[in-house]
Amino acid sequence: MSKPKACIFDLDGVIVDTAVYHYKAWRRLANQLGFDFTEAQNEELKGISRIESLKIILNWGGVSKSDAEMQELATLKNEWYVEMITKMTPREILPGAKEFLELVKANHYLTALGSASKNSETILRQVGITHLFDALVDGNKVSKSKPDPEVFLVGAQELNVPPSQCVVFEDAIAGIQAAKNGGMKAIGIGKPEVLKGADLVVEGLFEMTLAKLENL
Repeated sequence: MSKPKACIFDLDGVIVDTAVYHYKAWRRLANQLGFDFTEAQNEELKGISRIESLKIILNWGGVSKSDAEMQELATLKNEWYVEMITKMTPREILPGAKEFLELVKANHYLTALGSASKNSETILRQVGITHLFDALVDGNKVSKSKPDPEVFLVGAQELNVPPSQCVVFEDAIAGIQAAKNGGMKAIGIGKPEVLKGADLVVEGLFEMTLAKLENL
C-alpha cells in the first residue's frame, strides 16, 4: 500500500462514547415493551444501524412487530437519544481524539467521518470538532450497514482519495471488516483479541502517532 492520504473515523467509541446514551434509550424502549437487556448485550449493537439494532433487541425480548411499528419504535428511541446527546459537551471527547485529528490535519491528511449514526452532525457540533473533518458520511447518506464498506467507500469518494490510500479507525469488528471489504487499512480502537483482522490495534487515539499511521 502506498503512503496513506486520508483518515476515516467511526464516531461512537473512537471519537466520543455515546454507547451509554444508546443503551439508556434502547433499554427504556425495551422496558416499555416489557423486558430488559444488559450492557454486555448492548455491545453487540456496536456499528449496527438503528433498524437492525431494533430487530436484535426485539428478538432478545421475544417480541414481534410489523415494519410500520418498528419504524415508530425506532423513531421514539431516536427522540430519547437526541434529547440526551443535545446536552453533550467537549468534555465528552475521548482522550487523544481531538489532538490526533489536529495532528493529521496539520500534516495535510484529509479526514472524513464514517458512521452509521444519523445524528453524527449534532454530536460533532455539540463537542465542537466539526471543523476537523473534510467530509461527513453518516446514516443519512448511506443505506448499508457495516460490514458492508459503503460508508467508508463514500467517504473515500468524497475526499477524492483511492480506498488503498485510506486508513479507517474503528472500535467494532463489523467496522474493521467493512474497512477490509473496501480495500482499506484498519486501525482498531480497543482490544486486539476482539478486533481481529485490524492492521494495528491501540487502546485509544491517545496512543496514535504519525509514525504508526505511516508505517502500516
